[in-house]
Amino acid sequence: MSHPGERDGSWTLLTGHGHVLVEIARNPGARIRDLSAAAGLTERTVQAIVADLEAAGYLTRTRTGRRTRYSVNPDSSFRHPAQEGLRVGPFLAVLAASGDAAGPGPAASRRGGSAAAAAPAHHDRAGAGAPGHGRAR
Repeated sequence: MSHPGERDGSWTLLTGHGHVLVEIARNPGARIRDLSAAAGLTERTVQAIVADLEAAGYLTRTRTGRRTRYSVNPDSSFRHPAQEGLRVGPFLAVLAASGDAAGPGPAASRRGGSAAAAAPAHHDRAGAGAPGHGRAR
């Protein structure tokens, strides 16, 4: 049995796009740097993922001065045929809330904490434990 901060191999349940979208749902005012640390991806990769998510209608970006604020569209559908008809809103609500209950999120990485390193493994546990998610009905 693994511990929350450990990785058992080279794959995760969520893709990079899934990790970034969950982090944006948790913190709509997060910077690319914060999203990068929380998702375990490079800033350049996160920028490309955010552009993909915006182009697909999963989120919108609003600039206020030098900051960007994101807004997630909970009515967006999953892209895979196995989840046809399912919306991302309930899925994101479960994963975003599980991160809030677990303690510090991306802000801990700005203070030098290790929450960013444990975040991807935590998301995997939350997604796997959410009954009915990821299955066509």
